[in-house]
Parts: sequence; C-alpha cells; structure tokens
Amino acid sequence: MTHGYTADTSWSFQNICIAYAKWGYAVYAADLIGHGRSDGLRGYIGDMDKAAATSLSYFVSVRKSEEYRDLPAFLLGESMGALITMLMYFQSESGMWSGLIFLSPLFVIPEAMIPSKLHLTMYGLLFGLADTWAVMPNSVKVTNAVRDVEKLKILAVNPNRYAGKPRVGTMREVARVTNYVQNNFEKVTVPFFTAHGTGDGLASHSGSEMLYEKAVTAKEDKRLKLYEGYYHSMINGERDEDANLVLADMKAWIDEQVQKYGPKYVDN
Repeated sequence: MTHGYTADTSWSFQNICIAYAKWGYAVYAADLIGHGRSDGLRGYIGDMDKAAATSLSYFVSVRKSEEYRDLPAFLLGESMGALITMLMYFQSESGMWSGLIFLSPLFVIPEAMIPSKLHLTMYGLLFGLADTWAVMPNSVKVTNAVRDVEKLKILAVNPNRYAGKPRVGTMREVARVTNYVQNNFEKVTVPFFTAHGTGDGLASHSGSEMLYEKAVTAKEDKRLKLYEGYYHSMINGERDEDANLVLADMKAWIDEQVQKYGPKYVDN
C-alpha cells in the first residue's frame, strides 16, 4: 500500500492497512522517499519514476517470497500514492499483479491546483538549483481533504506529516506524471477498483472516470465508484458511517477478485 503526498504509512493511513488485515489479507506498506521514516528531503520527490522503482523493489520482494509467490497480489495507492502506484504497475513484469486499487487517485489535477507554468519555468531556468526549494504556491490544505472535524484534528497533528510549501521538483513531477498516465491508461489490462468523492478538491474525480473509460481491462473486472459529496480523504476524513461504505465496497471487490482463484483464498 502506498500513501499520499505529505502523509506516511503510520498515523491515519494505517487504518486502511488494518481494515484489509482484519478481512484476512496480508498487508505491506512503505513510506515514499521524502516522507515518513524514509530517507530524503521532507516533501521532495524529484523523480517519480525512481521513487516508484524504489517502492516497487520492496513490494516485488514480498510478492516473490516463498510465502506469497503463489497467491494473488494487489497494489493499492491513495492520492499521489495512487499516481506512483500506477507507475509501479507500468514498471512491473507482465502478470506480476492480480489487480490495482485506487483511493482518490491523483490522475487529474484540479484546475485550481495546477502548478504555475510560470513558476516552474522560472525556477527551471536555475538549472536544478531550485528543485528542492519549498516555494511553490500552497493550495494543498488538510481542510480541503477532510470533512469530519474530529478526524481533521487527528490528521493535522501527525508528527511525520510534511506541512511546508510544495517543493518545486515535486510539483514539476506531479504535473509531468499525471499527464503521462493519462496518455497511457490504455495499457492497464488487470482488474482494478477506483473510488473517488465528487467533492474532492485535491484530485479530480475525472481522473478515475478517464481510467475506467480508457483501460482495456474487461468490463466485468473494472469498477468505478463515485461517492456523492465525499472529500479527498474518504477513509480517514469522512464520518465513520460514510467511510465504512467505501470500505465495504473495497472489500466486496477484492473478495470477488480473489474468489476467482478458488475458495481456499477467501477468508470466511
């Protein structure tokens, strides 16, 4: 499992991990470079392809281990973590993954959040010297992601959360890679589940819709769920009863996929 921008695998994100573990699935998660307890400058991902390859090497080591190599295996990503998860899928050997799961994927940047081309060009003229600078206009706010006030308080005090302004290189990569995946959705052939809130102000739900339309995955194996009015953080930012609806849909989908490999893989 891969978390989103400014987050890490601990704190609230682990609630998603714990949910899958309770359903009987083995769960592995890793902090992205520049996030949580991983190495690197906080909030900085200057090369998403390398960041994806780094995380992928870990997940592949688990996937190919004696314990799991004969089992179905899925990649899950939330927000920017979903964007990097898609890169991991593109970098993987054919047949490596049984399916993909996306939560509020950052495949399309909302108009109000698109990094300024002027800023990126100006800083780019400094030949990389400004790449790590935390100077980009900050339109990424926790209040845009979380609707439940009590959960907002919890998210806001995560000691591992990056709270500075976006770094030039990170925003450049977000702009580049979102454009890249949009142009390569037709390469997605495995089953997938993508969930998105219609009130998401940090990642446009049109990205999930575009994936569903362009992916060549068999229609019965791809699932798009839009949740009316939900904000960006659908599991850790909505009321429990609303978050549980998303979790129930996620469980139903993965149980359905795993069932195809035989009843012995489903924990009843």
